[in-house]
Amino acid sequence: MAAIARWCVKHRLLAVLLWLLALGGTATAAGIAGSAYTNNYDVPGTEAGRAADLLHEGFHGEGGDTDTIVWHTARGSVRAPGVEQRMTQTLNRIDDLPGIASVGASHRSEDGHTGYATITFRAETDDIPVAQVEAVVDTAKSAQARGLQVELGGSAISLTRTTSAHTSEIVGVAVAAAVLFVAFGTLAASLLPLATALVSVGTAYAGIELLGHTMTVADFAPMLGMLIGLGVGIDYALFIVTRHRKGLRSGLSVTEAAIEAVRTTGRAVVFAGATVCVALLGMLILRLSFLNGVAVAASLTVMLTVAASVTMLPALLSFIGTRALSRRERRALADRGPQPELATGPAARWSALVERHPKLLGSVAATVMLLLAVPTFGLHLGTSDQGNDPSGSTTRQAYDLLAVGFGPGANGPLTVVARLDGAGDRLALDPLPAQLRATAGVSSVSAITYNGSGDTAVITVVPDSAPQSQKTSDLVDRLRSDVLPQAEDRTTLDLHVGGVTAGYDDFARVIVGKLPLFIGVVIGLGSLLLLVAFRSVGIPLKAAGMNVAAVAATFGVVVAVFQWGWGSELLGLGRAGPIEPFLPVIMVSVLFGLSMDYQVFLVSRMYEEWLETGDNRRAVRVGLAETSRVINSAAVIMISVFLAFVLSGDRVIAMFGIALAAAVGLDAFVLRTLLVPALMHLLGGANWWLPGWLDRRLPRISIEPPVSGTRARIPAQNAAVPEETYVRDIAG
Repeated sequence: MAAIARWCVKHRLLAVLLWLLALGGTATAAGIAGSAYTNNYDVPGTEAGRAADLLHEGFHGEGGDTDTIVWHTARGSVRAPGVEQRMTQTLNRIDDLPGIASVGASHRSEDGHTGYATITFRAETDDIPVAQVEAVVDTAKSAQARGLQVELGGSAISLTRTTSAHTSEIVGVAVAAAVLFVAFGTLAASLLPLATALVSVGTAYAGIELLGHTMTVADFAPMLGMLIGLGVGIDYALFIVTRHRKGLRSGLSVTEAAIEAVRTTGRAVVFAGATVCVALLGMLILRLSFLNGVAVAASLTVMLTVAASVTMLPALLSFIGTRALSRRERRALADRGPQPELATGPAARWSALVERHPKLLGSVAATVMLLLAVPTFGLHLGTSDQGNDPSGSTTRQAYDLLAVGFGPGANGPLTVVARLDGAGDRLALDPLPAQLRATAGVSSVSAITYNGSGDTAVITVVPDSAPQSQKTSDLVDRLRSDVLPQAEDRTTLDLHVGGVTAGYDDFARVIVGKLPLFIGVVIGLGSLLLLVAFRSVGIPLKAAGMNVAAVAATFGVVVAVFQWGWGSELLGLGRAGPIEPFLPVIMVSVLFGLSMDYQVFLVSRMYEEWLETGDNRRAVRVGLAETSRVINSAAVIMISVFLAFVLSGDRVIAMFGIALAAAVGLDAFVLRTLLVPALMHLLGGANWWLPGWLDRRLPRISIEPPVSGTRARIPAQNAAVPEETYVRDIAG
């Protein structure tokens, strides 16, 4: 690490130019290639997947995305001649627009207040130009008149929704800049972490766009990568700049301080970044293409932020020289020379308080985590739809109008797809619509539609419950386990239930089935890394417990906000709904990786003191006193960045933002600075126990090597400042 830092400082201009060239090159390539994101929830081998395959083969994939135009009159009827004529003309104009394959027949509700028609694009959502969708929306909206409301719904229509992603970035970075300025007291030093994070995250963002051309990458992956990258990138740079400033105050030259910061804290940053990537890439064991792209994209972002922190950052530090220190610090250094740094102030007093009352404070922390975890027991996985959009959006209003006029199931019909082998199967299929109508939970059933060759048929089933309702999921199970097997009996019929709702249910089941294996692998690998790094059985066991607690409490917050709807409408995130089925997997990966960051930075300082003194109480007290301030500053920055993404207007990104902000807040302010040190005080020397036979077999690695002459050391009893002075400073 020292050699890398030395080269970057010596060739500082070249190091910075190489990063700017990487940013410009990837951004240019991404601009030329364009994006190719795919939200494909299909899981090979599932019931809905087989139904989709049959439908595609039988009807040759005719048509593309299907959307809906809904019109409504509060007074009068949509059957009135004036309304009929106006909407017929509008639908004809839409039918002539570029990119439209067909416009379906109009339907009217029984009360006569609502009508709708489907429009089918020639391409799937991911391939439809936004301009074509905007033309449809503008044409449909032009039909609005006094007393006539026109709204549109569907996945293509959602492309026209404007989000404030750039506002999120600006707000997050601005708050981070303010926190850094307060922490450092100098504008030059506070800007460097921001510059490093922005360059690395910008390069990663463009790289993810290019990645979408080689593998399945969800459209939220770049924003998720940016969210994670800004958080960890600023934090990693913060840790290195903090160590660099400490080196300057100890009397090192600018070059020596930068090299020493990368040699020591830079190693911890690389280790922490590696654990985040290990946790993220753990998603690959699930073998779901939808998650593979997310894992690789997020890992790419983290790797680039780590690389920028240990290469670009030392070059920038050498550019600003001693301005990394505030004017007051530079004057003090010039007047009095290097002075021993004592851990005093609020951080030291807090550390002493935890040491005096570990049982009480540990119990309070555990109670807070348990209470926040309670909502997790009501977690309902499912996929939000346009019924969860903000109340003012046209997609949400179209959804609500359809639900009122035609029943809640109209927004999520099921598709029964049949493969037939001869006339006998066709005769056996004829009574199925009547059987479906007689099934509990079914609102209406369409007539049978056959393809040109007659070997594939489709029946549309409209539930009497909303797509997100558990009743709809129960209906899917009932059709698959009872109704369709009876129809297949003694025939060669091959029947499958598909559709968007059934596909989401299947996706959620696959995720839930693989979640225990995934969590076990991720926690197991992380615990193994900590075992090797700290040569202790207790440290990784506590870390595993803390990670489980953080995940449970975080999901409690997510359930309360998004599933129970506590404040979701006020935040502009739409009404309550289920939690996305892929969220647990991605969040476990990210939360585990981020919590490992704080675990490494906190415990590595404790471990260093333990090796030097053999005194557990001193090691925990000193480690907490010296690291809690920078950990808390880093946490405030991360929380600010994550919460800023709630402003994006995207429900999925907002869900990630709130989950990550809650996780970091709980991890930094409850677990790492309260529960972990309290437990370590209670366990005493057992924290560092390792069987001799295991100690001899484990490889030896050092996260942060001893620093000669630069470490902010707490004076021992035989030093210039007596131990009792340190204790008195902590006690305040």
